[in-house]
Amino acid sequence: MMFYISDGYIEELIHEDLQHMDLTTLSMGIEEAPGQITAFPKRGCLLAGVEEAARIFEKCGARAEILIPSGTRAEGGESCLLVRGTAGRLHACYKLAQNVMEYSSGIATRTAAMLEAARAENPGVHVAVTRKHFPGAKALSLKAALAGGASLHRLGLSDSILAFDQHRVFTDDFIALIPRMAKAFPEKKIEAEADSPEEAMSYLRAGADMVQCERFAPEALSAFVKEAKPAFPKAVIAAAGGINAANAGEYAATGVDILVTSWVYFGKPEDIKMKFSRI
Repeated sequence: MMFYISDGYIEELIHEDLQHMDLTTLSMGIEEAPGQITAFPKRGCLLAGVEEAARIFEKCGARAEILIPSGTRAEGGESCLLVRGTAGRLHACYKLAQNVMEYSSGIATRTAAMLEAARAENPGVHVAVTRKHFPGAKALSLKAALAGGASLHRLGLSDSILAFDQHRVFTDDFIALIPRMAKAFPEKKIEAEADSPEEAMSYLRAGADMVQCERFAPEALSAFVKEAKPAFPKAVIAAAGGINAANAGEYAATGVDILVTSWVYFGKPEDIKMKFSRI
């Protein structure tokens, strides 16, 4: 999977921790001792961040070999990355590389679990991740979610039109604005968040291409889908608010097109072990 993460971003991560030198290896006089690291998950998981971990090691002068790429399931104890270099180069960045793999693999594994649960009930449904990731971690978070099989709900404010109640509070007649919004950006779909089935239907009647149903109960959402789809067969219906792996199947079964979630970002990282060996 091609997902661009700049060298500048990788170098900023390294500088945040390494700064100038590793005083421990320097004080011990072991900087030039040759060694290697074998990385592996403690339990079975879907890997992510492996390529970025390899780049981190290589930026610090070590040689990294990817054994299992991101987006692939690895069993507990199965080696996914092999790194060779001096003790100084390995210690300069191994903890950063480990953190990147652990947090990324946690997101990817949760995403895959949620997608599996959803598609067991609705094979055509998508799980789309939001921009509610931890600030500064967008690139790693989105790549990890993609590795787990998600699609991207929004990259940011500049890639899509999505009107929330916080926007509508500044207008007296949002319904009248929908055709104007479509005319202003004819190549973009117009999406609006709705708090009730009645509100969602009014947006579709006004010409919205997509509605995001916020915290609808599954029964209400199912009834809305059955009413809206025949009337607006090209409309995209998304469910959002509190959706996770435990209830993804129930929401997917309503017939929606997309499950919008931030849940995959928040959870325990996977446990990726870094085994050091002296050569």
